Amino acid sequence: MVARGGFHDFVCELFAGVGSIQIKRMFGGAGGYADGVMFLLLADDVIYLKTDAALREALAEEGSGPFVWEPTSGPRAGEKVEMSYWRLPDAALDDPDLAAAWGRKALTVARAAAAGKAKPKSKSASTRKSKR
Repeated sequence: MVARGGFHDFVCELFAGVGSIQIKRMFGGAGGYADGVMFLLLADDVIYLKTDAALREALAEEGSGPFVWEPTSGPRAGEKVEMSYWRLPDAALDDPDLAAAWGRKALTVARAAAAGKAKPKSKSASTRKSKR
């Protein structure tokens, strides 16, 4: 692939069909975001997509595999932890239309996951408003 700074530019160009992509460095890699939602994981110049069960199955049919995190310290040191991100199929690396199609699917999954994590307002906050 391409060098780090160039790799991030490559990812933004590859997924331009999804919309405006922001790359934010985190830990040893980076995340790819659209509309404030992370749907890409970039690690060792490999692109991974946020998945759910259906998208994992589709990616597995394309010969893709999961991102596996191997912590080197802490309580999980030495474990292999399979994450919910799977590698972008090789065919999409040279095809921006195909990459964007996979990217839109991953963004849909990421938005649904983010919506599921949205925290409801606490009772005390809603009680305070109603008493005013």
